[in-house]
Amino acid sequence: MKIIDDIKNSPAIRNVVVFLAILGPGIVTGSVDNDAGGITTYSVAGALYGYNLLWTLIPSFIALLVIQEMNLRMGMITGKGLADLIRENFGVKVTAFIFLGLIIADIGNTATEFAGVAGSMSIFGVTKYISVPVTAFAVWILATKGNYKIAERIFLFFSFCLLFYIVSAVMAKPDWVAIGTAFIKPHVKMDNEYLSIVLGLIGTTIAPWMQFYMQSAVIEKGITIKDYKFALLDVIIGCTATVVVAFFIIVSCAATLYKNGVVIKEASDAAMALKPFAGVLASQVFAFGLFIASAFSATILPLATAFYVCEAFGLEAGIDKRVDEAPQFYWLFGSIIVIAVGIILWPNAPLIAITIWTQVINAMLLPVVLMSMIYMVNSPFIMGQYVNNRAQNIIGWSTTIILIGLTALLLISPLEPFLKKIYHAFVG
Repeated sequence: MKIIDDIKNSPAIRNVVVFLAILGPGIVTGSVDNDAGGITTYSVAGALYGYNLLWTLIPSFIALLVIQEMNLRMGMITGKGLADLIRENFGVKVTAFIFLGLIIADIGNTATEFAGVAGSMSIFGVTKYISVPVTAFAVWILATKGNYKIAERIFLFFSFCLLFYIVSAVMAKPDWVAIGTAFIKPHVKMDNEYLSIVLGLIGTTIAPWMQFYMQSAVIEKGITIKDYKFALLDVIIGCTATVVVAFFIIVSCAATLYKNGVVIKEASDAAMALKPFAGVLASQVFAFGLFIASAFSATILPLATAFYVCEAFGLEAGIDKRVDEAPQFYWLFGSIIVIAVGIILWPNAPLIAITIWTQVINAMLLPVVLMSMIYMVNSPFIMGQYVNNRAQNIIGWSTTIILIGLTALLLISPLEPFLKKIYHAFVG
């Protein structure tokens, strides 16, 4: 009995118990980031440029960690969601403008998730006219009949399953020397395709909706500032998992598809194309990871969108509430799913264009969300003594400025030939 009492009273054991109780928001948010859109973007990056875009994962990881920590801190100190804070500090008009863009992007994101479900299940011989409606129905049941604790446990299990991409990449037998060189000597281009992929990589690694979901999850779980060190560890694990999975997806496609000049249009193409180069098992593991990620994110994305829109305008929201208690929340959640499913079941829908440009829209919207966040997290009126330090502000503002610069380059680069003609006409 004394041994049991000693174990119960052990600070180390107590810390583990507290961490396991807090575990969730950071890991789930980070894992959902590796959704079908992300997997497609990573796969296309690896297939088109080999290992050359791996360098983008380092600044993305640093920026993601700093930004997610800001969300964590704001949720703990204010007890309010990001949408609620934006409405209070910037007004309804600014909030409506931001959320209109976010809703459009999130419908595209959700459609991409169901495209991932369709593509991954087709590899196992299941038609999209079965896999997509069945998954959509399962998503609706989980949201309307479950509760936050049950959903979070399922989400954590899905997060673990994404590690299957490590197996797929190792089976592809990558060139580790070339991988190291890609990090040390990054190869940068300034053409439109390269900039689109870079912006898409950043947009899928640090998506706008993540900031709203993360803060809302912290509040739903009741995490406070006294639990900061454990919650921060949860965020660090989540951000690390995000980048590790992204790394192995790029490596897997670079070692096989890029090496053999294979062009892909979507993530399921990558799974199919892996078969002759890395074997049937590697192909099926990649497809299974895609299905898990797609089904996982097809649940989280519309939930997050419905939650932050309702939160911003003072409406009841949350999966712990019944449909009759939060009708607007469930109506918006269901509408996003129905529209997304309709897009995927529509014959010849341009799925790759929807996927890539949804990530680009994410990256274009992100600076607006980040500027709002950085302003609020530096306000003593909102945060008290828990405002940002100098390093956090440098990284936050640098990320915002870089995204604005990349967006400007992306928009200007198609006009380059025209601008050159004007320049030569006047300068000679």
